Amino acid sequence: MKAQQRIQRLLSPLLQPFIAIFIGLLTGAIAISIVGAPILETYKELWMGAFGNFYFMTSTFARATPILIIGLGVSLAFRAGVFNLGAEGQMVLGAVSAALAALYVPGPGIVKILSALIAGITVAGLWSLLAGWMETKFKVQLLISTLLLNYVAVLFASFLVSEPFQDRSGSAALAQTPMLEQAAWLPKLFAGMSLHWGFIIGVILAIVMYFIFKLTSVGYEVKMLGLNPYFASYGGVNKTKVLLASMFISGGLAGLAGTVEVLGTQYRFVDGALTGPGFAWTGMMATLLANSHPLGTAVTAIFLAALETGAMGLERNTDVPLEIASVIKSVLILLISAKISFNWWKRMKKGRDKNGMV
Repeated sequence: MKAQQRIQRLLSPLLQPFIAIFIGLLTGAIAISIVGAPILETYKELWMGAFGNFYFMTSTFARATPILIIGLGVSLAFRAGVFNLGAEGQMVLGAVSAALAALYVPGPGIVKILSALIAGITVAGLWSLLAGWMETKFKVQLLISTLLLNYVAVLFASFLVSEPFQDRSGSAALAQTPMLEQAAWLPKLFAGMSLHWGFIIGVILAIVMYFIFKLTSVGYEVKMLGLNPYFASYGGVNKTKVLLASMFISGGLAGLAGTVEVLGTQYRFVDGALTGPGFAWTGMMATLLANSHPLGTAVTAIFLAALETGAMGLERNTDVPLEIASVIKSVLILLISAKISFNWWKRMKKGRDKNGMV
């Protein structure tokens, strides 16, 4: 009986993302029927494009890696009641820092990899911490500062790879760093596949964060601060300390996502290669769908990545356009917006009721 209760408690947080995914797929079925394609056959092709064989499955997991790690960082911030919308800039700044560390730190491959990981996490964490410091020192709203700092970080990284650190060895003169030496690449999990050790890092982080939130006093403080900052302060939680720590770790994880993409997939920093696919905003969507639950974020990250990889196979093999995945993602965004608006309305109504009672 106790084992059954434990399983129920473990699976109950995953119910919300599965419901959201179901509604998204149901809406996608309506869109598919409008274009005149068979629904079951279309979804079968979508599934085959994402998980149809071992190569496609590993490609989906590789696509999910940065989404998962960014989603975990955002989930930590959201659980602490911190609105970190700067994951894109933090990811890009961490990625370019990691690439430069791997290029110019002397030593064998393992030293370069560790230096890149430390540089990517630290620089992105400090960039995120800057927004947190401005919040605590000057009351600059995080919602605004993190969003605007994205532009600064992305444009600064673009300048670095367009001017002082540009690879000028080729004739194309693209805005990118030189190629990393092979010893500094993250190892692949399977020969000939795109999946690398960054995915394992993401899965381990999701499990560790789940147990931290569930079993440790640190996780309790973060949760209490997010639920009720006044009660948390009354209970002895140092609001400023938890906020700054959450911002640093959240930004550091976004930087880690950019780092593993550079070390495991691109092998150099390429201007626009991380912002184009929308990893940061998809990671934010993943954690919002999962209600900031680490394991739920892993599930939704893989689902969103499967939509993208599966849609490419769908367009190759059927007459259904690639944009069907965007339709499903748009419905998920609407569900997220509706949930946030409903929660805001409930809080406002509760506040008005209390004022009326007084």
